Amino acid sequence: MTADEVDAYLAGLEEPKRSTLEALRRSIRAVVPDAEECISYGMPAFRVEGKVVAGFAAFKHHLAYLPHSGTVLAGLSDALTAYERTSGSLHFPVDEPLPDELVRSLVEAKLATLRS
Repeated sequence: MTADEVDAYLAGLEEPKRSTLEALRRSIRAVVPDAEECISYGMPAFRVEGKVVAGFAAFKHHLAYLPHSGTVLAGLSDALTAYERTSGSLHFPVDEPLPDELVRSLVEAKLATLRS
């Protein structure tokens, strides 16, 4: 599984979902530039040392950031009050990318769980 599969996933989306998720992809890549892009559970994801550290997906009425962890979002709940979420996904509008600083916090929180 490669970045080409992520490209194909994004190419199949209508605007503004595509460009919003492309912005998220760039934000994640900025935090983990050496991560391997892949498809995990049918959705684009990033792996570091074989472990998925971040993912994203498009749904009918929202987009989602997926930390592939049940604890990352709970640990950052104060920073996420403006967003709807479940224990494993952060939902955001189709036309509003997540702020780069928030993406950095989310990815770094997941990386920290892998180190402990």
